[in-house]
Amino acid sequence: METATIPTAFELTIQLTDEQFFQLCQNNRDLRFERGASGDLTIMPPTGSETGNRNIDLSYQLQSWSRQNNLGLAFDSSTGFKLPNGANRSPDAAWVSHQRWEVLTTEEKEKFAPLSPDFVVELRSKTDSLSKLQAKMQEYIENGTKLAWLLDRQNQRVEIYRPNQVVEIIPSPQFLSGENILPGFVLDLKNIL
Repeated sequence: METATIPTAFELTIQLTDEQFFQLCQNNRDLRFERGASGDLTIMPPTGSETGNRNIDLSYQLQSWSRQNNLGLAFDSSTGFKLPNGANRSPDAAWVSHQRWEVLTTEEKEKFAPLSPDFVVELRSKTDSLSKLQAKMQEYIENGTKLAWLLDRQNQRVEIYRPNQVVEIIPSPQFLSGENILPGFVLDLKNIL
């Protein structure tokens, strides 16, 4: 008996309306879906336990800061956003200012918010392609994200993306600053990186 090997992140091209894509995600909550601007669909399995633990630490720190300063809303890895280029992305953690969030309609807030978050973080797991994550980070910046962090555990470094700037690479940082996008936010990387 032959077995088929399916890659960790399974990709296919399928044309779905926004409503069909939303329903696909709602009907398959055990999976994570992303859709590229050209309609390519990526199906991602749930994360492994170690990555999930690091993700919850990341999300907890961002949420704690967000609640204390009340400048916007933090989102976890299960949240989808519809970027201006048409892609649907789900970063590991994200933050949107109140100013940008409050202009959305109730329906837009209940589905995939039609915006690129002000801030995003992607945490690279062992099975993630570095080049695909780097392309995703550039896509966020090109669609309006002001600050994006790629936490690369395999290479023990962080890549920081900002609009109109060269990517900054920091080897083995212990902390990251939210700069003027997330004033006062400092991410402790001790249990994440």
